[in-house]
Amino acid sequence: MTQFTDSDDDLLTFEAGAAVRTANLAVERMRAHGSQGRGVSAGALDLLIRLNGSEHGISIGELARTAGVSSRNATGLVDTLEHDGLVRRVPDPKDRRSVLAEITPAGRAWMKAFRKPSQLAMRAMFHGFAPEELVVLRDLCLRLAANQHRLADRLRQTGQQP
Repeated sequence: MTQFTDSDDDLLTFEAGAAVRTANLAVERMRAHGSQGRGVSAGALDLLIRLNGSEHGISIGELARTAGVSSRNATGLVDTLEHDGLVRRVPDPKDRRSVLAEITPAGRAWMKAFRKPSQLAMRAMFHGFAPEELVVLRDLCLRLAANQHRLADRLRQTGQQP
């Protein structure tokens, strides 16, 4: 990594970035392993989690935006979940031209069955962390994400790709 750095501070930020990527990959591998064993991709699981938290459904565009994927990708994931009976499309009561994706009772049952193994996996992943450390880790990760969003917005405003 020293080829990208001019100082010890630069080296530390690159090492921190590499550590975040490594940790993210580890969590995502665990998450993907748990969901694929149940017939749902990690991307579909992400949408299912979002829909499970909604009482009235969510538009495909909003799902795409909050999941950080394209509308086309979100549409494909909703198609798959709908085919599996976990999600359905319903008319948007606020806009008759639009539809919402809504979790079905089968989808809620799927989420309920997925919850316990997920809890066990996350406990294992964060074994040995004190509650105070988890709070600090969470807050640092959220700050990192907020910095990335600000940078992406600034780059978009200047016409550069984030």
